[in-house]
Amino acid sequence: MTDDAEGELRDQLLAAFSNAEFPVEDQMGLVPALPDGPMTRFEAGDRSFTAMELAAEIGEYQSFPYDSAEELVDDVMRAMRTENLL
Repeated sequence: MTDDAEGELRDQLLAAFSNAEFPVEDQMGLVPALPDGPMTRFEAGDRSFTAMELAAEIGEYQSFPYDSAEELVDDVMRAMRTENLL
């Protein structure tokens, strides 16, 4: 994934999760913030993931609670790099 696509994905994640009520204690606390719930789709470059797919792929890397969307998205992006999803 190109740097532009990574940036696009990061922007989409921030936009979606910025509506969550922080602090968020677990993945279920994020669902109400997502426009289509767990089926919310994030797309960048040639990659596409639903929120549910991301949770399954990188859930073990998340370190709840999160106090901000930025903190959450930083962990998501780091985990995606680790799992070669980017």
